[in-house]
Amino acid sequence: MRSLSGEYGHLERLKSVVLRKENKERPYEIEEITVLSNSLAVKFAGVDTPEAAKLLSGAEFIISRREAAPLRAGEFYVEDLRSLEVFCAGEKMGDILDVVEGGGGSLVEIRLLNGEKRFVPFRNEFFGVIDVERNTAELLNRWILE
Repeated sequence: MRSLSGEYGHLERLKSVVLRKENKERPYEIEEITVLSNSLAVKFAGVDTPEAAKLLSGAEFIISRREAAPLRAGEFYVEDLRSLEVFCAGEKMGDILDVVEGGGGSLVEIRLLNGEKRFVPFRNEFFGVIDVERNTAELLNRWILE
């Protein structure tokens, strides 16, 4: 397992987790966690063969907020960004559907008001104020969606 935050210390103490794959969620008890150089090896109760473990490949770990890595200034949990309304110059442009890894960094998937989807790099050059409490994200330039 790789941590999107790059931090692993908070994950070593987990006793259970919910895995999400293909929009299905299932709880798993953790038997053992081993920290590797840039990932974790996790042994789940009842997952006893390599074939069974391979079926979990690509699943997301869902943990409680109190078990998650603490945020630094300017950091957000992906779950908090999903469904934020995206505005540019006061005009609503769409909603954030997800945040995905794009090789060179995170990409925000936005569903525009006309139903089309666009990916925007999650970087300061493209996004201004992100206000989770107000459920809004400010896009600095509308051309990025055209």
